[in-house]
Amino acid sequence: MEHLIPSWMLIPFVVQLLCIAILPLTKVGEWWEENKHKLYVSLLLGLPVGIWLCVNGMSEELTHQMVYDYVPFILLLMALFVTTGGICIKGDMRATPTTNTIIMAIGWVLASFMGTTGAAMLLIRLLLQTISQRQYKVHTIMFFIAIVANCGGLLTPLGDPPLFLLFQKGVPFGWFMQNMIPEWAVTGLLLLGIYWVIDSYYYRKEPWHLLSADAREQVKVTARGLINVFWLLCVIASTMFINSTYIPAMGEEGAPWYLKLLREWVFVVIIILSMLTTKREVRKDNEFSWTPILEVACVFLGIFATMTPALMFLQQNPLPITEPWQFVYSTGSLSAFLDNAPTAMVFHATASTLPVEGAAVAGISSVLMKAICMGAVFFGAMTYIGNGPNFMVKSIAEQSGVKMPSFFGYMLRFSLIILLPVFIIVQLLFI
Repeated sequence: MEHLIPSWMLIPFVVQLLCIAILPLTKVGEWWEENKHKLYVSLLLGLPVGIWLCVNGMSEELTHQMVYDYVPFILLLMALFVTTGGICIKGDMRATPTTNTIIMAIGWVLASFMGTTGAAMLLIRLLLQTISQRQYKVHTIMFFIAIVANCGGLLTPLGDPPLFLLFQKGVPFGWFMQNMIPEWAVTGLLLLGIYWVIDSYYYRKEPWHLLSADAREQVKVTARGLINVFWLLCVIASTMFINSTYIPAMGEEGAPWYLKLLREWVFVVIIILSMLTTKREVRKDNEFSWTPILEVACVFLGIFATMTPALMFLQQNPLPITEPWQFVYSTGSLSAFLDNAPTAMVFHATASTLPVEGAAVAGISSVLMKAICMGAVFFGAMTYIGNGPNFMVKSIAEQSGVKMPSFFGYMLRFSLIILLPVFIIVQLLFI
């Protein structure tokens, strides 16, 4: 029997989002900066939701969300964060618009093959070192979040969590590469081109003494902790092959929880081995800190808990959408504020109720699958909470002294005026 979700059960989720958006702007902003206080808020909002779901016979849905969605989400991010955080790429190149654009272009390409989290964590510190003498830095970090931490991850199931979940639903591994290259290429090239133009403008505004110091204080790029390249490959291989497709027992209905989470146990082992095999001074030189991943864990604990009834409500009250362009913006709008992985699942379920026109993939029209992928991956860049690495990049940048804009400031200064027009252009061209 299906349990109906009342609309008022969406309130805790909305409050959770408002806390993330508004508290940093208020007098309690300093209080909110501590991860333990983020955890308190997540528990204060999430625990009553969990109790209500259990009392009303929906403990199974809650368990699935927290144990089989939240735990894999956090452990995958943590495994990528720890392994890439052990690769110390040091160097200080001249922070010209061309140099900065090349760093982002490399991350954009890597994101589909090592995950947006892996690519972002690998290159964010090198980028921060490179622009350390620049006065105008914020725009660079915002474009890095969009290009590397989101839009680059469209070509394989490894690139972004929603694509991996769609792969689990039956999308062939190579389908993304075969079908999404035009959208990936146009979006990335547009954003890289826009960034180069904007950074050129700010570069001309830089004080002369800072540009002189930037030219004078160059340091050759070096890499240490390369054992973590092996551990990173282990994370990628685990993501690809430790699943019910290759190990059917993991997907059996009566499989014990520890078997269903076999991949996550492997992630834990990789995290431990990465820490043990990386010299402490390498991570110290890399300014490695647990703070960014703990911030993501604390914030998304509340998001996943309060999101459970919100997702169930959407499944019970599907949006009246049928056209591919509607799927782009519906999936995208929710991906900007919900985690994009479960949002992709909701719209895949919605698309599965529609008649299949043309080529089919994983039970839905190929064009609808493309629309869902575009919305989930691209629009994750619209807010700090749209995709896990967004928060981590923001936190690392702030630790390095870059004053990042608030939740709404990011949207008003960047995503609404730059990203959204680009996404509209790409939608009009391809969907």
